[in-house]
Amino acid sequence: MLIRHPPAESYLDVFETVLLDRHRNPTKAYLSTSPEVALKKLMVAGMGNCYSLTKSFRNTEAGDRLHNPEFTILEWYRVGATYTDIMKECEDLILHLLNTISFDHDKAKPCRQGLALNSQTLSYRDNYINLAPPWERISVKEAFQKYARVDLEEFSTIQNARRIAVSMGYSVANENAWEELYNQIFLNEVEPHLGINRPTILYDFPVAVAALAKKKESDPRFAERFELYIGGLELGDCYTELTDWKEQKTRFDKEMKEIQRLGKTSYDYDHDFIEALRVGLPECSGIAVGVDRLIMLLTDSVNVADVLLFPIEELL
Repeated sequence: MLIRHPPAESYLDVFETVLLDRHRNPTKAYLSTSPEVALKKLMVAGMGNCYSLTKSFRNTEAGDRLHNPEFTILEWYRVGATYTDIMKECEDLILHLLNTISFDHDKAKPCRQGLALNSQTLSYRDNYINLAPPWERISVKEAFQKYARVDLEEFSTIQNARRIAVSMGYSVANENAWEELYNQIFLNEVEPHLGINRPTILYDFPVAVAALAKKKESDPRFAERFELYIGGLELGDCYTELTDWKEQKTRFDKEMKEIQRLGKTSYDYDHDFIEALRVGLPECSGIAVGVDRLIMLLTDSVNVADVLLFPIEELL
């Protein structure tokens, strides 16, 4: 759980602590935000396909119904796969869970009243969700146009992003970065529409918000990343993994500048990870799935605290 160097991702806030040796000599340490870097190092060492089911920790994520600073994450990587392969694996995983957990096969009845109507239909918050594949797949560019009436190509410069955000009634400061304006519109205008009546796979994110994902060869302004939404819950985040160590270093350096600009906890990122990429990460794709939110979905729970034994709100 303790690491020396978190990955450089400016959208995350880390937990910082001090590790003392037997002579009480201090060393800065951090709680892991995800097992991603560790798993990729193992893949460089030849492990091949791998997964981790573990706890992760992210600061400033208390106070709403979908977040808890300590959470359970399932992360897996498949050698030779791309993000389109993982899309299919997500469909298979969710349907498998629905069939094996939601139903008492001996009696052919749902284990919880109102949860599963049949093997491909789920009831969540009084809304019926059709899980029959193939699931809805929509690009970020298409979703911005459909739900926010924003042309993402026009929005791609900071000047245009500021102008468009102001025209939509958002407050914009001179110091706001492009990513902040993007997230403001995405979270308010786009995300509330995703995965409501059927699962949604939102794919091809701008490179600026996909720090560890491979660029699309057909359009390098976008990265091979997708997020999975079911019942309005973001359940998974997948990349075709970036394997170019030079590009990863450039992105990390940019992310570190953004962390400093935002006044977040500063740290030195994991240079050993860059060296591992230099040795050679095999072409692969991986995904992180929020287990607590998945349990929320399968138990028809509104608040993540309802599926945790010791939620953080008990401390607040």
